[in-house]
Amino acid sequence: MRIGIAGVGRMGAAIGLRLIEVGHELVVWNRSSDKAQDLMAAGATWCANPKELAARVDTVITILTNADALAAVYDGPSGILSADLNGKLVIEMSTVQPADERALAAKVRAAGAAFVECPVGGTTGPARQGKLLGMAGGAEADIARAQPLLDQLCRRVQHVGPVGAGASMKLAINLPLLVAYQALGEAFTLCRHLGLDKTTLMEFFSDTSGGPNVLKARGPAIAAALSGAEPGPPAFDIDSIRKDLRTMLAEARERGGSLPLVERTLAIYDDAAEEGWGDRDGSYLPAYWPRRQPL
Repeated sequence: MRIGIAGVGRMGAAIGLRLIEVGHELVVWNRSSDKAQDLMAAGATWCANPKELAARVDTVITILTNADALAAVYDGPSGILSADLNGKLVIEMSTVQPADERALAAKVRAAGAAFVECPVGGTTGPARQGKLLGMAGGAEADIARAQPLLDQLCRRVQHVGPVGAGASMKLAINLPLLVAYQALGEAFTLCRHLGLDKTTLMEFFSDTSGGPNVLKARGPAIAAALSGAEPGPPAFDIDSIRKDLRTMLAEARERGGSLPLVERTLAIYDDAAEEGWGDRDGSYLPAYWPRRQPL
């Protein structure tokens, strides 16, 4: 297939490399071209703007930072919607509010294209291996059309409802994870005086009823952070996590609800960012709170 990706940050680039690996022809665009260098070295073609990208491919994938970025990439003078989209497939993978996806879907469908939203769970490692968790929203026929491609990116694709449902589910599954990072830091505050090896401690936590699933994949990185070592390059950084937490709060307010755990957790992530932790991976966060507490 001829596939275009608009937005090749860490996740977009990892997805792009996976698509090249399984045999697709890839065209890419990003606001800054330096982030596309690895993809171009692997065989991807660069486009000058989103309109050109959409014109050259059969399927367009977008994975962007927020709703403002979506508007700029789709609605701008050289945006995706200014291209001839008749008969094309658009797969939108950003983490935004459901209303943003529904509004975008209406515009894309009016332009003659099929639209599927499929935000994903997982970071760059699973993306490179085709082991993401997809939360698809859209019409049955459109999901069926996108399924073969999504199956190459995801270990599981769950059709959760119409457009907007995928965004709701993505916010829901991210919430326990992001709160769990802070909970681990607080838990460590209660037992660090025991002086246990941090790797052994995280392995033990992962075997308990309250151990979050993230410890299976990120336990060693969290142990490294608790030990004061470098856990490795960021896959889902604290600044991106803060954006997701704010999106959760906005969605809850629109639905007449409240998320007190998210509010308090966001405040702690904000404090960490103010102290220079914003570009660190989320696995650093469990080490942040204990450092603020007396030994």
